[in-house]
Amino acid sequence: MKMSLRIASVFAVLIVLTSPVFGFESETASRFIVEVEAGTAWQSKNDVQIPNNSEGSRFSLLDLQGNGSWPAFRLYLTWNINSRHGLRVLAAPLSFSETGVLTSPTAFAGGSFYAGVPTEATYRFNSWRLTYSYCFHESPRWAWWVGLTGKMRDAAINLDQGDTSTEKTDLGFVPLLHTRGWYRLAERWRLVLDVDALAGGPGRAEDASLKLYGDIDPHWSVSIGYRTLEGGADVDEVYNFAWLHYAVASVSYSF
Repeated sequence: MKMSLRIASVFAVLIVLTSPVFGFESETASRFIVEVEAGTAWQSKNDVQIPNNSEGSRFSLLDLQGNGSWPAFRLYLTWNINSRHGLRVLAAPLSFSETGVLTSPTAFAGGSFYAGVPTEATYRFNSWRLTYSYCFHESPRWAWWVGLTGKMRDAAINLDQGDTSTEKTDLGFVPLLHTRGWYRLAERWRLVLDVDALAGGPGRAEDASLKLYGDIDPHWSVSIGYRTLEGGADVDEVYNFAWLHYAVASVSYSF
């Protein structure tokens, strides 16, 4: 958290020192937008059972790894095809490893792990997405988009204890609904809500952020905000539900 607060302070100072007065331009006035986001992530829940039957033990990665925090990065590339239609590509890698001790004997992914013995746990949840969005409302104060997101999930959980090491990987496609909106607080300031989510059947996925953007000039913007990522699946092979939180800051360039 200390690193994220320092990042936020730097961007706040940049906004104050470098914010000239200029006319308002909507987000869709720019053909292309590149945004780099960085911050810290921590977890408040991460329950696992693999396989999801009597051959697997349910345990908490939160208890084994702790809350965090860990560095997190994202890259957004947006192409506004015209004033109503847009495409966005997102690369969101996330992986962290910590060593702790299991509180009870644990069966995981075909391996047996002892309680009270140092165990390294790795959690990976990389996300690659393509989003189509449609702007159905835009005014000087408000704008709203809806759309669809295709997500490729590259996930893995690994336990390593002495000579025993097992891993469960999960590579798959997930369709999500997309909503994005901003509210302009002042000429250079806007709040942006961004959500990819879908629930139903044996699982759910939600990725939502609320960020405050400051426009330095017609091309450059900076932001600070909060993101939450929650979801998981309850199927025969895997039971895993996690809840992650992020403190983030970003730099955007529009052209």
